[in-house]
Amino acid sequence: MDSPLLRRCARAVTTTHKHIRRRAAPQQCRFYADQSDFRAAAPIRFDQPRAELLDNDERSRGRKNEKPEIDLYSLRIVPASPSYFTATPQYTDDLLHLSTLVRRHKLLPHLPQGEAPRIAWKTIDQYKTEKAEPVKMKGYNALLKLLKELNYIHPSLMPEEVKAALETFKRDVQPYLNVPKPITVDAYGVSIAVGRRKSSSAKVYLVEGTGEALINGRPLTDYFGRLHDRESAVWALKCTQRLDKYNVWALAKGGGTTGQAEAITLACAKALLAHEPDLKPALRRAGCVTRNPKRVERKKPGKLKARKMPAWVKR
Repeated sequence: MDSPLLRRCARAVTTTHKHIRRRAAPQQCRFYADQSDFRAAAPIRFDQPRAELLDNDERSRGRKNEKPEIDLYSLRIVPASPSYFTATPQYTDDLLHLSTLVRRHKLLPHLPQGEAPRIAWKTIDQYKTEKAEPVKMKGYNALLKLLKELNYIHPSLMPEEVKAALETFKRDVQPYLNVPKPITVDAYGVSIAVGRRKSSSAKVYLVEGTGEALINGRPLTDYFGRLHDRESAVWALKCTQRLDKYNVWALAKGGGTTGQAEAITLACAKALLAHEPDLKPALRRAGCVTRNPKRVERKKPGKLKARKMPAWVKR
């Protein structure tokens, strides 16, 4: 005997199966290829160019692949130098170029130490103005080190690319090429020379005589009150024991007594070398030939003098 529970389960199963959708069976393909649709390919001729073997569609497709259309909106500008993204691209290019030249010509014969031709290189201010880049002193010193190393290559074997690189860093005016005009003795036996010290300058006329000395038309003892200045003015004659063999007539201007006295010393030594060139070693040992470049240091703001500070007060 059927129970109500069994009848209820059977009814639920019957209702569920009614709503199940069956998948449609795949339809078999009704279109079959006839034998007339198949045809053999043309025989290959290896002596025929490939362009003639292609159809017109294939040729046009190949042309499109060879020359694609350029999309201007998707283009990306590539800089000429990889150093473009650095803060100093031109300086970086110069440094890499000089480094490459040093490595490339490292095996060439070099001059001995201290015998390279003297060259006045551009200052860092000139280089920064030319390149318009914030180059630091440390970086520019690295450039100068490479330039000096290239300058030691033997001039007869120096490549053209090295010469061109050195020319770009030379100053327009080379002071080392200036040859001083030789001092001569005129027909009257007078030699003329000019000397400078600090802000003073002196012009000396030296002639053989009895040892007289006039400074701006005044005697030496009258013009210079200090004994040290009197000895400094004629030190070139005193150190060579020529004090009583030449007459000195000097024109001094600018600066103070010490500067004028030392300017006369340099001028007197130059004029003496025109009469007796063999005295140059003795004058050089006495310190009369070399120009003294020292000058008074400028006063700084906030200081009493160049370096003197005001007295420190706690309160």
